[in-house]
Amino acid sequence: MSKKRDRLEVIHDILNIIQNNHNSIKPTPLLRYSNLSSQSFADYYKELIEKKFIKEVFDKKGKKFISPSDKGFEYLQKYKSILGFIEEFEL
Repeated sequence: MSKKRDRLEVIHDILNIIQNNHNSIKPTPLLRYSNLSSQSFADYYKELIEKKFIKEVFDKKGKKFISPSDKGFEYLQKYKSILGFIEEFEL
């Protein structure tokens, strides 16, 4: 049985999905890949925008894309360090 993802894991997963898609993804595929309900995704999306972890970018045709901000990239780096620490000390 798999355990439920906690808040920090979900944020990491969302940022990681964006990063793995060349740092730019449309909102609908991000919702699909994040494996969250529409309401949960909307809540996380709003929080990540408000806290400036992600930003909305519009192309010449007005289509919206989501990109990680510098703060989002920093979160991914620190999260990776924390996972390394946990693994190193077998916690």
